[in-house]
Amino acid sequence: MAAACFRFYAELNDFLAPDRRGRDSAVIFQPPVPVRHLIETFGVPHTEVEIVLLNGISVALEQPVVNGDRISVYPMFESLDVSPLLRLRERVLRQPRFLADAHLGRLAGYLRMLGFDTLYPVLGDDRVVASRALEQGRIILTRDRALLMRKRVTHGCYLHTTVPRMQLRYLLQRLDLCRLIQPFSRCIRCNGLLERVAREQVETVLPLAVRSAHKHFWRCRACARLYWRGSHYRHMQRFIEEQCPKVSGQRLQLGEATLN
Repeated sequence: MAAACFRFYAELNDFLAPDRRGRDSAVIFQPPVPVRHLIETFGVPHTEVEIVLLNGISVALEQPVVNGDRISVYPMFESLDVSPLLRLRERVLRQPRFLADAHLGRLAGYLRMLGFDTLYPVLGDDRVVASRALEQGRIILTRDRALLMRKRVTHGCYLHTTVPRMQLRYLLQRLDLCRLIQPFSRCIRCNGLLERVAREQVETVLPLAVRSAHKHFWRCRACARLYWRGSHYRHMQRFIEEQCPKVSGQRLQLGEATLN
């Protein structure tokens, strides 16, 4: 048997038992064991970890741990320059695409409203979810720690809160997403892309009140749902401006449609 000392920093302590937070914790194990496995015995998904220092040296998740090793585990840094160290993955995928796990339908809708490709729902067990995310290069969003601990999962975010608006705000901050938003470019219902369509092409299926009050329309390429700047437009604008105040004004001027 062997023993190693672990110390978790910042918000990673939220995953730990209260008596292990903010202090050194010993773990007994039978080597050889990768550092990823030992980190997850504490209940911390590897997707939440950004830097691992083993005896002061930056290492990858599959680095073996031996008796007497001291491991420091850090979450994603927002402002600290850690470029000399080994990041475990890119900060975000080059073009972030998401897979929202069960019970995250409202969050999926918010992300689609901001223009992010978000798959929801996904039918199947954790193995299916992990495979779909890996095959399509998606970031898994979930409140299931066990799902994020699957070895095949490379990108994921654990959502501590159950409140959809707070979940969205956390993601926007953690992944620096506001600079990438393209509001009203996707169908909130099916995730398809929206395209401009002439009123003459759709007027036969429009309610009379809508036909007489609006001139500009958009249609989902996937499910053919129609969109126009209806009564919810200003509410949705304000919502986006609250989430991304520094960039939303300019991006909203480019927006193509809004749900009615």
